[in-house]
Amino acid sequence: MAGAILEKTWAEVQSELFTPEEIAASRARIKMAITLSKARKARGLTQKKLSELAGVKQSAISRLEHGDVNIRLGTLAKLSAALNMKMQVVPLE
Repeated sequence: MAGAILEKTWAEVQSELFTPEEIAASRARIKMAITLSKARKARGLTQKKLSELAGVKQSAISRLEHGDVNIRLGTLAKLSAALNMKMQVVPLE
């Protein structure tokens, strides 16, 4: 039995545990967190400075960048504005 489990790929295990929608949502959150973190660093901002500019707690930014939280739309809007970015919803390819 254990040998059969080890023969599965992560994608196979993932598809057994989660719906396609859950997988897509998780990937979107990860991509968003990476994008915001890279934008912050590219602008030479610390999490603390971004928190001051956006009016968002530094701990929330930290959790977001580490993938520990689902971000609220209002928080995302504040961070995007502070980073001179825009939010956009586009169809998946």
